[in-house]
Amino acid sequence: MGKGIVLLSKREIEKMRSAGRLAAQLLDYLEPLVKPGVTTLELNDAAEAWTQKHGAKSAPLGYGKSNPFPRSICTSVNEVICHGIPSKKQVLKEGDIINIDVTPILDGYHGDTSRTFFVGTPAPKVKKLVEVTKQCLYIGIEAAQPNGRIGDIGAAIQEYAEAQGYSVVRDFVGHGISNVFHTEPQVPHYGKRGKGTKIRPGMVFTIEPMINEGTYEAEMLSDGWTAVTKDRKLSAQFEHTIAITPEGPEILTRAD
Repeated sequence: MGKGIVLLSKREIEKMRSAGRLAAQLLDYLEPLVKPGVTTLELNDAAEAWTQKHGAKSAPLGYGKSNPFPRSICTSVNEVICHGIPSKKQVLKEGDIINIDVTPILDGYHGDTSRTFFVGTPAPKVKKLVEVTKQCLYIGIEAAQPNGRIGDIGAAIQEYAEAQGYSVVRDFVGHGISNVFHTEPQVPHYGKRGKGTKIRPGMVFTIEPMINEGTYEAEMLSDGWTAVTKDRKLSAQFEHTIAITPEGPEILTRAD
């Protein structure tokens, strides 16, 4: 097994299931608030209030030692790949896309999930990018089988995304998660089948493909968090936290 990977007990996975369910319910709550004229800070504040009301804490808030993340959720609009910082200056407009990434901590365990939402009615090419990205997530989950390899996941995602004419971000990966936000293994969304860490029951990690309209290359903005596409073309992302069971992958970040 890979260095630093912890296999979770049934009791721990049950706690992850509860946190994951809460995370999915939070995205369900935010979805109708996503519309033209709303600021990303308003979405952040709604998420923070809802999280507190449900007895949980927002893991992103204050995360990072040298440059703590200043908000409770990540809001990544259009060309932002990930880690967009909610702001009162950023007003959503018709035709935008926004990825909302939430991680409530419930009873000490993290529920980490994200979805890309349409603001108003999307253009056909925008709709296609988002639909392909969502499909990439489920293709990646299906590839996460016990006794397989982490590389199987990335290979499956990369093959599908590139066949559709898109590119897969290399700079950001999925990760192990438990009562710690980010742990081993790292889960790239590109790669080769049969390579990487062996997948074993008890492993819990995120799969969170970021799929770009143009180049896969990213740039970091001066805030030290916001990653954007180098060519400023669109990027979409979907994320689930999964547990590996003897029968296969179980999605923990479902609302039901």
